[in-house]
Amino acid sequence: MAQACRRHTTLGQDLVALCVNALLPHGAEPLFFLSYFACGKLDAEVTETIQEGIAEACRSAGCAFLGQALSQLPGACSAGDSDLAGFVVGAVERGQVPLGLQRAEEGDVLLGLACPGIHGRGFGAVRKVLLVSSLRCSSPAPGTCGDTTLGEALLSPARLYSPALLPVLRSGHVKAFAPIAEEGLLGGISRVLPEHVGAVLDALSWKIPEIFCWLYKEGNLSAEEMAQTFPCGLGAVLVVQQDLAQHVLGAIRRREEAWLIGKVLAPCHTGGSHIQVENLVEALQQSSPQGLLGDTTMEPRHQPRRRKVKVAVLVSGTGTTLPALIAYTREPGSCAQLVLVISNKSGVEELRNAARAGIPTRVIDHKLYGSRSEFDSTIDRVLEEFAVELVCLSGFMRVLSSPFLRKWKGKILNASPSLFPLIKDGNAPQEPPQSGFKVTGCTVHFVLEDSGARAVIHREPIPVRAEDTEQALAERVKEAECRAFPVALQLVASGAVSLGADGRTSWKQESQSLGLHGEKGDCTSSLVAPEPPEHGGE
Repeated sequence: MAQACRRHTTLGQDLVALCVNALLPHGAEPLFFLSYFACGKLDAEVTETIQEGIAEACRSAGCAFLGQALSQLPGACSAGDSDLAGFVVGAVERGQVPLGLQRAEEGDVLLGLACPGIHGRGFGAVRKVLLVSSLRCSSPAPGTCGDTTLGEALLSPARLYSPALLPVLRSGHVKAFAPIAEEGLLGGISRVLPEHVGAVLDALSWKIPEIFCWLYKEGNLSAEEMAQTFPCGLGAVLVVQQDLAQHVLGAIRRREEAWLIGKVLAPCHTGGSHIQVENLVEALQQSSPQGLLGDTTMEPRHQPRRRKVKVAVLVSGTGTTLPALIAYTREPGSCAQLVLVISNKSGVEELRNAARAGIPTRVIDHKLYGSRSEFDSTIDRVLEEFAVELVCLSGFMRVLSSPFLRKWKGKILNASPSLFPLIKDGNAPQEPPQSGFKVTGCTVHFVLEDSGARAVIHREPIPVRAEDTEQALAERVKEAECRAFPVALQLVASGAVSLGADGRTSWKQESQSLGLHGEKGDCTSSLVAPEPPEHGGE
């Protein structure tokens, strides 16, 4: 995200905060910090910016910054790729009673500390939302007067809690503590509770930043998906005894924004679930700026969520993208629902993968049919039975008939192991290492009766390395397909991309500037969607 927004100033504090805050559940004070930065091609300005941010965050946290190890790995990383890691050492006073999960009990209360940004697993959902949003990273952030961009709001760093919380944690008044910025609300809070108790939170008791309200609306997310994916404005949670709650809360508020957000109860009082978040929908709607969630004259809680598009995958036992498609359709922000897997061969691994995921499967053996059209008609009937709207081909080895392709025109997606235009059979030749090309990759496209038509949805380039064997390159192209196919499916299922009447890719007008692109659009394609073509073609 920082690469796409060309904003690296907050990465240093984010890294230090996530490491230093991880010491606090042990009551440990940070002593020194060391970082490691690896990249495909060194950018001195970016490296210096990150290092300055780390040094400043270490000063705020009260620990020494020992330096940053740098590695330039052109063979292992692409020019835009990088890896940033942190390492912190802390100390606990001898004899100090450690915080423990088993100390939380029914009747205790939960205190929450503010953290405005998004961290960790939440960025996977953010990328899906931005893929089909009309906003760019440089667009004004929702709910602001234009003084903050969307990229800046998304990259707000994690809070450094050690200066404010160490005295409180060492006072003996806190039973348990957990930083939750990297996790969703439910997963983070579950870390501070033993199995024999649950918790009820009131989302109206703390302030939810407007960026989460925008993601809720723009991503078509449910309250459950928001609670599972995002911390929703909280960065840490403490468990304290009820009669000490106001005293501890007052001590924290001298340095940090904090609230009493819930209480610990027996599981039978939490509606059967371990953690229950009440009033989350209302809080997301109340915190949003006027007009962000649509017509404010309507009752917001009655606004229906957009329906997900039903998708089937056709396989033959040789494809590799089905697990990626299953994972994608189950993530928050996905516009698609995988409802069926059809194979023309029995006993293949894809059928077992689908069954384990609870997805219905059907085997339609082409050998049992007298003609290709009869076989395709059977597939068509099964697709209609499951009300399928889009079809993905994952290593499907049968050539589909013209009547089938005409009926499903603009609704069938396939991936080819090449960046080049398709050839007569509807596929594309994979470039071998010895071909002399410096880049290869894969192309996800609409499958058409006229295989010469250009209907590219998304390309995923990968560099060709000098040491690549043909087998190694083929494996990396397969990995690229697993990244590209979900991106393409999201674009089509969301309506951002469709097949035009001329047989070429058509981009929805409001999707002409995809949110994850930097100003120059040169970010790695594993993070971003493609810029739409100027004339609606490739």
